[in-house]
Amino acid sequence: MPQSAIKNFPVIAAIDLGSNSFHMVLAKTDHGEIRILERLGEKVQLAAGIDDDRLLTEDAMQRGLDCLRRFAQLTAGLPQGAVRVVGTNALREARNRSEFIRRAEAILGHPVEVISGREEARLIHLGVSHTMPASPDKRLVVDIGGGSTEFIIGQCFEPLLRESLQMGCVSYTQRYFKDGKITPARYAQAYTAARLELMGIEQSLRRLGWQEAVGASGTIRAVGQAGRNGGNGEITPEGIAWLKRKLLKLGDVERIDLNGVKPDRRPIFPAGLAIVEAIFDALELQRMEHCEGALREGVLYDLLGRHQQEDVRERTLSALMERYHADPEQAARVEAKALSALDQVAEDWGLTEEWHRELLSWAARVHEIGRDIAHYHYHKHGAYLIEHSDLAGFSRQDQLMLALLVRGHRRNIPRERFEEFGEQGVQLIRLCVLLRFAILFHHIRGNQEMPRVRLKAGAKSLDVLFPEGWLQANPLTQADFEQEAEWLKRIDFNLRVS
Repeated sequence: MPQSAIKNFPVIAAIDLGSNSFHMVLAKTDHGEIRILERLGEKVQLAAGIDDDRLLTEDAMQRGLDCLRRFAQLTAGLPQGAVRVVGTNALREARNRSEFIRRAEAILGHPVEVISGREEARLIHLGVSHTMPASPDKRLVVDIGGGSTEFIIGQCFEPLLRESLQMGCVSYTQRYFKDGKITPARYAQAYTAARLELMGIEQSLRRLGWQEAVGASGTIRAVGQAGRNGGNGEITPEGIAWLKRKLLKLGDVERIDLNGVKPDRRPIFPAGLAIVEAIFDALELQRMEHCEGALREGVLYDLLGRHQQEDVRERTLSALMERYHADPEQAARVEAKALSALDQVAEDWGLTEEWHRELLSWAARVHEIGRDIAHYHYHKHGAYLIEHSDLAGFSRQDQLMLALLVRGHRRNIPRERFEEFGEQGVQLIRLCVLLRFAILFHHIRGNQEMPRVRLKAGAKSLDVLFPEGWLQANPLTQADFEQEAEWLKRIDFNLRVS
């Protein structure tokens, strides 16, 4: 969910609901910099609790919720917008994620966002870039999580390529080492599965190239510390081969006793090592160092940046408009009118939060991108593009709500889709009505000077008051609003124009 201005937030927090572990970072903000106050992390293994029907079990949910109750003690009292909570692969995969999210939000008092794999990759790169020394070289960043592995090639703070693969140390443990036995055959299966996943991206990674490789996860840290090179954190092919021989000789996760491998990581260590070896072989890596910065640090810096006029979402929307040749002048007219309309009805319609304003603004800017596909049903084309694109800076929920406003900006409003958002569905329908009003108001696209109008909002009604005699003198606009009233009747909403 969009956040409110950070200037009033001297303390901010990021919570990462990972497939293996939940992490929280509490930080103080000072002149654009972040100073870490607290770090917490717990093994939850949410991904291990997804059953064959892709449902999170109650036990897995309880493990996660119990952890969040402890985190909530540190975030209690922090205002809305000062805490950002992101869910990754396990919540992307779970079909009943909405149930977990509802219970998690009740505990934390802050919204939970489920982010895409590529958005996760962007935030990981941001965390690494802010943690490591600045370098002009291209850097390969790898983060092996519980359910997915992210790959980024970046330069300074700019990610040049972002990929996310469906392989992780928890999910591979469930598939290949569930009973804890480590055999050559099982290890080979895990390694081969990872190599097959990598085949789809290794050429694009190699084509772009890099000068240094960095790992940003607990798996990378554990492999680096457990190697025979004295635990300096560096991973090499020789160190991987030594660890592999060691594991196969031990034969059981219960017998793992290696420096840097904590007891709670032992069950998932063989799967993690198999993935690391596959990455090294596929990309012909000779060394990889570990970086402490990762997703949660990236979330903090993204939260800080989006309120200091460096919001990546603004760049994303501008790129989307440019790519699909949206008319910037019309978008600006519609945006200005929609926001001025919002100002008139915000109190009556309960649309006073910052995210209401941001969402309406975004929808006004991109409502016409579907025209680049075809004029017929262009609102549906635009909604599809927004829902299914990787939009940097946007959570999955943001994209779904934005796509729905674009889908509903003309002709029939799909009420059942709005109702899927529960209580927020009513607010979204009201935002959609305001967007439609602004679009109709500027239907003639700037060739006509438009008058000032007054709006009066009821629970399920909107009165639009034009200057006396203006509508009669402009029959096209009058016909537009008469037709609009008919469309809105279908969702039991009254539009009255006079």
